[in-house]
Amino acid sequence: MDVVPFVNTWPYERLYDDIYLQSCPFCHAENVLTNMKKSDFRRAEEGIKTILILPCCNGKLTILEADQDYFWTDKQLRRD
Repeated sequence: MDVVPFVNTWPYERLYDDIYLQSCPFCHAENVLTNMKKSDFRRAEEGIKTILILPCCNGKLTILEADQDYFWTDKQLRRD
């Protein structure tokens, strides 16, 4: 797989089995509790493409991989 640029990442926080985004990359809502299931998160950690629909604005993240701090996605979420 090609190297994913850092501008395609978004930070997340994990609290027990809940996944939070400090802010939504699309509507900028704060402290977004996602509906990501534990099994979906494990798949993302394994590098399996995972879709996450954000509950605040129905924005769609296609997660290519998850590490301990960031979701690595298929589109640019940050400014250069």
